Amino acid sequence: MTLTRKEFLRSATLATAGLLAINPSLTFANGRNIANPALPLSHFPDNLQAFLWRNWGLVSTERLSKVLKTSPEEIYKLASVMGLPAPKPVTSDQEQRSYLTVIRRNWHLLPREQMLELLDWTDEKLTFTLQEDDFFYIKLGSIKPECEPVQFRASTEAVREREKWLSKVVSEEFRDGLPQHSQPLFQFVTDLSKAPENAGKQSPSGFAPRFGYAYFALFGDPLLQPDIDPYPDGYLAQMAASGMDGTWMHIVLSKLTPFPWDPALSEHWEQRLENLGKLVAKAKKHGIGIYLYLNEPRFMPLAFFEKHPELKGVKIGDQASLCTSHPQVQKYLVDSMATITARVPDLAGFFSITASENHTNCWSHGKGAECPRCAKRGPSEVIAELNQLYLNGIKQGLTKHKQKKGPGLIVWDWGWQNGWAEEIIPALPKSASLMSVSEWDLEIDRGGVKNKVGEYSISSIGPGPRALRHWAIARKNGLKTIAKIQAGCTWEIAAVPYIPAMENVATHARNLRNTQVDGLMLGWTLGGYPSPNLEIVAEMGSSKTISPLEAMQKVAQRRFGAAGVAVTDAWRQYSKAFSEFPYHVGVVYSAPLQAGPSNLLWSKPTGYKASMVGLAYDDVKSWRANYPVDIFISQLQKVAGGFSEALARLRQETARMQLTPQMRQALADECGVAETVSIHYSTVANQAMFVTVRDQLALEKDKKLKMELAGQLEKILLREIELAKRMALLQGGDSRLGFEASNHYFYVCNDLAEKVLNCRDLLDNWLPQVRNGA
Repeated sequence: MTLTRKEFLRSATLATAGLLAINPSLTFANGRNIANPALPLSHFPDNLQAFLWRNWGLVSTERLSKVLKTSPEEIYKLASVMGLPAPKPVTSDQEQRSYLTVIRRNWHLLPREQMLELLDWTDEKLTFTLQEDDFFYIKLGSIKPECEPVQFRASTEAVREREKWLSKVVSEEFRDGLPQHSQPLFQFVTDLSKAPENAGKQSPSGFAPRFGYAYFALFGDPLLQPDIDPYPDGYLAQMAASGMDGTWMHIVLSKLTPFPWDPALSEHWEQRLENLGKLVAKAKKHGIGIYLYLNEPRFMPLAFFEKHPELKGVKIGDQASLCTSHPQVQKYLVDSMATITARVPDLAGFFSITASENHTNCWSHGKGAECPRCAKRGPSEVIAELNQLYLNGIKQGLTKHKQKKGPGLIVWDWGWQNGWAEEIIPALPKSASLMSVSEWDLEIDRGGVKNKVGEYSISSIGPGPRALRHWAIARKNGLKTIAKIQAGCTWEIAAVPYIPAMENVATHARNLRNTQVDGLMLGWTLGGYPSPNLEIVAEMGSSKTISPLEAMQKVAQRRFGAAGVAVTDAWRQYSKAFSEFPYHVGVVYSAPLQAGPSNLLWSKPTGYKASMVGLAYDDVKSWRANYPVDIFISQLQKVAGGFSEALARLRQETARMQLTPQMRQALADECGVAETVSIHYSTVANQAMFVTVRDQLALEKDKKLKMELAGQLEKILLREIELAKRMALLQGGDSRLGFEASNHYFYVCNDLAEKVLNCRDLLDNWLPQVRNGA
């Protein structure tokens, strides 16, 4: 049985997401408030030091002092005692690009009121961000822990003793000072904003379109932030040079067009449309088309339907759908699409998701039978009609603009239940295209454990049976076909700009070329870096005969010159190792694959459940999904070991090669990406071992065995210290590492240094108690 992203989210946390509008600090069960205590951070003297450590370099000293109601001078004094370096200026650009990083690191530290002060936001802005920034509240577990306000106060004697311990550990572990970002955070934005050097003319491709997300675009409300450019001219040129011809943006229809029943929801809609038009015109100059994501109409709070009961469809929690079978809702959708198309006729297109995590049409979550209108019609008729409404609006807008050609519509079958496609696809407009996740339903065997792939996999090479079946129906009914893949990286690991398992990527592209799909969606929010992966996909699409090996060799020689052969060999070895990844949707969403060595270890079970690519805690049961813990660990070690061995060989073979300075730097960056992959999988294996042994220790009665288990824990903690230090060195020199567009930085150097403190606290203060108690 394939567990999809949608089913995973629904089973884990989605039921609570609607409560955000009531009170984001509470979780409810059977109508009762449940307190969720913040996790104690025993490796800091108290939460004041934790707050300062975690926000140093991400939030200005002035803002920190305002939150703590003290002077900047007092902040500097305390920072000096802790060993924190002199603060660097926090630019407005950095603030606007790292707010998710700031929210995540303070989730267990600050109450909502202080969070708002720290961000300098309104309550409404925080609520919108948690809801609309790619389900960020779900990524935080749909739970806001109970936090006491952090206060600036004189240290007690006990705190001073802990401060001495902290100072001692910092001086012992970081003799040259705490790790810092020698390459500033977001330096890649500056680098990617420059036009590519020696960019040749893009070869014609057999795949059209070829669109993906921008590597550093903001997800929430990007069209209302003119001072943050998600698409600098240089980056658009680099996208084109990598083989892309399009990119996509997240929108909410009520923010981009007038919402007739509550105009206040659409404040500034004209400004957003104007900015969209400018962006489309700029991208078009570089051969890049803009696609808009349609996940509409969004559910509304029940209070909305007190004034408009006739529009109410299926009710889920404290929200209900705007029923798309109602004429007024249909008119709203057509008018909105017409407004966008008439004002921005040069859009490349739209793609619709009609059964996503968001509650939209009455059948979006399979509950349409509860709507008196939609129950009679069934999911196929409702969903096919919804896509027809989108197209009607597009045509109406083009007519107003007196333009014959305009945006197309891509219908994505994501989330459709089994049996729906056979009825929906034949009923779709023939001018639409049908998109399917290529690798969906692939059967795999990793370490003797059988699974089926849902999506987000480079370790598994598509296409799978579901996509093949749906594309066949589409072709039979005259629709074009598009494969949604992850060419650059996946949630298998998204903390790197790309996963260098190039042979897997190239083979997947070859298979799709042979399947004769028309176009490619190259990735969701992750994977938009102008990587060798994208170039290899472009090479595979430029010729009907080029092999995966030839495509890799061509790209490697172009990027690394004389080192190209050695790099190609390393890519092939990485691909073989990556094919051992213990894929399961639960693994890719729950395990600390993104936080890697920054994920903290705990002496006792936290009781918190891992959230989707957000906070993994110590929830090994969720991390491993249906893999026995020993197989889960061994599979991760196979991947890490395979990368490490291939990387060592690559470094040895290329050490004395004559390369230009640019190619030498490119090779060093390439090696850093591969090492990051190895470190992340090594540390996840370590952490799973730590939690397993920790829990065994708690149950063990035999003193000798307890001492042996304590010895195992000590070795794991020492390994974790070394991995955290190494990762800090890598990230400090490469601002791309640890970043992903819809999550911002999963960690920064201070987090990796904190992990060292965390491990030392367990080594110095917990394990001795364990041994004495044995």
